[in-house]
Amino acid sequence: MSTELAHAIRLAQEGNQQAFSLIYQEFIARVYALCLRLLGDRQRAEDAAQEVFTKIWLQLPGFRGDSTFATWLHSIATRTAIDIWRKDKVMRLVVSDEIVESVAAAQVAEARDLEQAIQKLPAQAKAVFVLFAIEGLGHQEIADMLDIAEGSSKAQYHRARQLLQGYLNDY
Repeated sequence: MSTELAHAIRLAQEGNQQAFSLIYQEFIARVYALCLRLLGDRQRAEDAAQEVFTKIWLQLPGFRGDSTFATWLHSIATRTAIDIWRKDKVMRLVVSDEIVESVAAAQVAEARDLEQAIQKLPAQAKAVFVLFAIEGLGHQEIADMLDIAEGSSKAQYHRARQLLQGYLNDY
């Protein structure tokens, strides 16, 4: 973490809105991308990202630095998106221009195929796959977020991988 960002975090913890604006600018793209992957809808992802930063503003004075700031923020963003997903009971991933644009030109077709294949996964398998394979969370953490057993998370991930292999072989 840069010294400037660490300083901004300390100032924002004291209520400095300009410092919080720097934090927002540093992390909004990552938070939005996570929300978009989990929620599959641009408007819902934008709303979720704004909710994340509202929560961060409110919880920032309590941030003690037990983990990195990015990890702490990622945890809040993931929980917020999962809460929204639970309310809707439907999770859709979309082939997003924002996601595809971040992939090297030679990999665009593969990325589109993968995003389309992920779109076909059943909702719970999709959630577990995104959280484990893309976001890097552990199965116990995913199980806690989705209110399922750790073994169910592992089984859903295995199921998602098998389905994806079949889908990708069709392309």
